[in-house]
Amino acid sequence: MANYIAIPRDLSKVKTKVLFNLTKRQLICFGSGAAVGLPVFFISRYFKADISSAVMYMMVVMIPFFLFAMFEKNGQPLEKLLRQIIQCKFKRPKIRPYKTNNYYTCLLRQAALRKEAERIVSKGSVQKQNTTKGGCSKHGAGIHPVPADVQGRHL
Repeated sequence: MANYIAIPRDLSKVKTKVLFNLTKRQLICFGSGAAVGLPVFFISRYFKADISSAVMYMMVVMIPFFLFAMFEKNGQPLEKLLRQIIQCKFKRPKIRPYKTNNYYTCLLRQAALRKEAERIVSKGSVQKQNTTKGGCSKHGAGIHPVPADVQGRHL
């Protein structure tokens, strides 16, 4: 009877093992968990805690390190998943309305802006025409105020 070994078709999911069949990420997380957890155990034993409670304190401190080392969902490690959850729940707005940049509304806005520019230019030309006419002693130096009903109209 022949033994068969399953070879994965997608080699991007294969991770290189460094030591004790663990990846570098797992070794770093387990090592830092041990570096933090063992002192907690010995400190709790120093303050006269019984063995079972000291072990529980150590486990509570070490569990996040083990989760960061081992947990992976859809090829993403735990810190990326937590970052996405925090962005989704707290940073981004809850309601995201669907907004489109409609070409027709852009044309309407541009036409309105063009009319506004023409109105401003024509207003300036009306004032120039009034200043070029004969002088008036009341207003001095040939400058006449433009009546409100004339402003904005083409002459």
